[in-house]
Amino acid sequence: MPPASAHRMSPPASSPHVAVIGGGPAGLMAAEILGRAGVAVTVYDRMPSLGRKLLMAGRGGLNLTHSEDFSRFIARYAEAAPVLRPLIEAFTPDDLRAWSHGLGQETFVGSSGRVFPKAFKASPLLRAWLTRLDGLGVRFALRHRWEGWDPEGRLVFSTPDGAHVPVRADAAILALGGASWPRLGSDGAWVPLLQAQGVRVAPLRPANMGFTVEWSEAIRSRFEGEPLKRIALTFEGQRVRGEAVVTAAGLEGGAIYALSAPLRDAILRDGRAPLRIDLRPDLPVEALAKRLSQPRRGQSLSTFLRKAAGLPPLAVALLREGQAALPADAAALAELIKAAPLTLTGLQPLERAISTAGGLPFAELDETLMLRRRPGTFAAGEMLDWEAPTGGYLLQASFATGIAAARGALRYLRIPDAALTPPGPSATRHP
Repeated sequence: MPPASAHRMSPPASSPHVAVIGGGPAGLMAAEILGRAGVAVTVYDRMPSLGRKLLMAGRGGLNLTHSEDFSRFIARYAEAAPVLRPLIEAFTPDDLRAWSHGLGQETFVGSSGRVFPKAFKASPLLRAWLTRLDGLGVRFALRHRWEGWDPEGRLVFSTPDGAHVPVRADAAILALGGASWPRLGSDGAWVPLLQAQGVRVAPLRPANMGFTVEWSEAIRSRFEGEPLKRIALTFEGQRVRGEAVVTAAGLEGGAIYALSAPLRDAILRDGRAPLRIDLRPDLPVEALAKRLSQPRRGQSLSTFLRKAAGLPPLAVALLREGQAALPADAAALAELIKAAPLTLTGLQPLERAISTAGGLPFAELDETLMLRRRPGTFAAGEMLDWEAPTGGYLLQASFATGIAAARGALRYLRIPDAALTPPGPSATRHP
């Protein structure tokens, strides 16, 4: 590999051009920062339209960020929290809400603390955002797949007609996403391109995904698609309340996603992950045992558990899964309801995961998110090696790293930064 100095792009005297590769949240936010600073920006994307994964995420309600205390918020990023903290402090959840408001998309806090646009969907926000970017002079080159660099250090893109288009840019921002939902644009094809430059890339793995369970036919045939509501899951000392959904292959849903990182690591290490399900997390075990000590009076066990313990048929079936017989003792039965065992045996494939773990380690980047081996090239978004649960944390970090990479590019080009949100009503801060 040629030395890094051979690839150095000299900062231009005037009229710099920055290529942003990837038209998702991180790339579009980087383009906005650069456009506001007066830089000529072109966003390249291999798909025929922009923000496809953002639109998919918004189908059930676009969860922009979360309203919880910042110390708890930043802890959701686990090992990556120390690196991401200053980037998210520079563009906080309140800043994200103000930015959305500036696009005419006011936000609200849901009962879970999650933050959504009042329109709830992603499409109004994306339309307003693309209109803003167009007004800033940002150009878009769609159906352009990035193929790496040519020997002269130019970016190379392929197009559907078989052409290979070289592009000379004064700086570049890579925002190519992970490898989940590849049909929406992020397919991980960038990994070998960077590895060919001597850049280390941590293996891409599924995150926020479902898991396989070896269900009995009784569960699979009767309860596929059924939700498990108001439960709590415990694994390796971590406890999460929420909901899950039974699938033909296993289990998925918000509560499972919140534990997906340790569950995944256990399965990759041990081939299995023993999970405990509290089917009545709002009821102490003593109170539950008292209810279960009542006489059954001829009721079937399923009917008794439904009436005395408030368990729906799916919960009763889960209690019986793998059990020769349920305990007759009320206290033992209460203990089982509060910690029903379930063994997860495998991972949902990466292409079906909500997000991706692994990617570019922060050690491969400097403090401005510039690749140490490719000066003038920056990286942002999900292609970086961090992960977080669903709940607004994924988008928040994607936006924040997009901003940080753009500001790194401006610093590299010796161009003053510009405020993301202009003074006035659109900059209103949210309590």
